Amino acid sequence: MKKVFLAEDTGPSEKREARQMEGIMATTSTHEAHTHRAFADIVAHEAKTDDIERHPTAVAVMAGLTRLSLGWIFLWAFLDKTFGLGHETASKDAWVNGGSPTYGFLKFGAVGPFKGFYNNIAGQTWADWLFMLALLGIGVALILGIFMNLATVAGTVLLVMMWSVVLPPANNVFMDDHLIYASVLVLLALLGAGRYLGFGSYWERLTKHNVFLR
Repeated sequence: MKKVFLAEDTGPSEKREARQMEGIMATTSTHEAHTHRAFADIVAHEAKTDDIERHPTAVAVMAGLTRLSLGWIFLWAFLDKTFGLGHETASKDAWVNGGSPTYGFLKFGAVGPFKGFYNNIAGQTWADWLFMLALLGIGVALILGIFMNLATVAGTVLLVMMWSVVLPPANNVFMDDHLIYASVLVLLALLGAGRYLGFGSYWERLTKHNVFLR
């Protein structure tokens, strides 16, 4: 309709200006198309270079270091409570000296809806052994990068239970470091972090028929 209107109601000069304008618009559109295509090529190249060649290595290293760090948190808690190394546990309160690794926290630190439950199991022999074996097993598994799935399940359960001892948390409505550590554990398992800076790749070959033991 626009061309018919120009042909009937405009003169030669108007037609010439219209043709020039159309030419400019076509040139501009072509230039923009080339620009967008070039930009897309640059982005694709950067994505290929960064994400495929460099970032996976950085992610692998950081996943391995995070796994080792979290494993050391669990293992240190076991060592300190067992031998009373003086950082959080005095020598006289060490597990090997007759102290209870669960009594103080569960008896006097419990707050919230589960206070009665934790007060009742505080210092129980079975609770002490279960707690300490969990700390040792999870810590060793994370540091070596083996039994990652089992360590993730056990660690998540332990951390959530420790979170539930004090509700609500002191510094937040519901979030605290126990839930963050549990989330990190799950993320590490999903990333297959045991393969990085650990024996996960070798262990996965040994346990390829049993996913739960990986």
